[in-house]
Amino acid sequence: MVRRIDVTGAGGVRLAAWEFGEPPKAGPDGAVSGPGEARGDAQGGARKGAQDEAEAASGQPLATARAETSAPHAPSGTGPEGRARGVLLLHGLMGRASHWASTARWLSERHRAVALDQRGHGQSEKPPQAAYTREAYVEDAEAALEQLGLAPAVVIGHAMGALTAWQLAARRPDLVRGVVICDMRASALGAASQREWENWFKTWPVPFATLADVRKWFGEDDPWVERPNPARGEFYAEVMHEGPDGWRPVFEPQQMLVSRETWAYDAHWEELAQVPCPALVVRGLDGELGRAEAQEMVRVLPQGQYAEVADAGHLVHYDQPEAWRAAIEPFLDTLLAG
Repeated sequence: MVRRIDVTGAGGVRLAAWEFGEPPKAGPDGAVSGPGEARGDAQGGARKGAQDEAEAASGQPLATARAETSAPHAPSGTGPEGRARGVLLLHGLMGRASHWASTARWLSERHRAVALDQRGHGQSEKPPQAAYTREAYVEDAEAALEQLGLAPAVVIGHAMGALTAWQLAARRPDLVRGVVICDMRASALGAASQREWENWFKTWPVPFATLADVRKWFGEDDPWVERPNPARGEFYAEVMHEGPDGWRPVFEPQQMLVSRETWAYDAHWEELAQVPCPALVVRGLDGELGRAEAQEMVRVLPQGQYAEVADAGHLVHYDQPEAWRAAIEPFLDTLLAG
């Protein structure tokens, strides 16, 4: 089950936050299991669940929609004030909240899990004149934590969302009890990297005639794909919407390039050193964050820890959901216990 909650971000930009909850499940004998017994989906189920959330978020016919407006169950893990421990999930560049569906469901068994469509993404506003700066993204996350009553929360971020998570933790340590940094580099990537992305967007054969064409291009035909990757195809299928002429991304590529400039040209090691809370750096063995840089990030973080996921690329949480869970759950249990 998932419900939408609107948040007002920096500059008045309307943001869509999605609160997840796993409803009780009936067994073969009709008995209903408690939230602690309803475990996360395997990879195939995660794909279907994420696809359902994409439809709930966008209104597009990806699958049969599931109770968008129903309130989730009350998580069993609570803090000393009787409130569920909060977890904020931040997607990466071009992503959306629905990409966290599998993670959010198992988190919601014990905690209050909310995924945010960041500005320019998903169902959040995409005003052409809005600021797509690091400061704006961090202020949006700050606003979400405060307006949703999640703080102090664990903030889990993938790629761009991970950078936002550690910048927020450095800026507002009172709001963040821990950070999970998934496959995001602290080093600057350089102007050549930004030009590669500009040229890559130009190769997209938009509009796509069907979602099957989207899956095939991003999973097989994209020049950046070294070998067939169905998970990558599904990932990009979730960020498309249907128009009169076919399927196009829900975001504006130019806004994505502007958003990316701030880490393509700038390094963020200094902010890592300012994160006072526990932080887990996670990388896929075939991802964009190399082992040496990841371990240096752990060293720079005052309370850094390290984990890696085998057989995973950049989309660690999406293409290997069970291994991702195994990598981060012990860290989260320590932070969210009690």
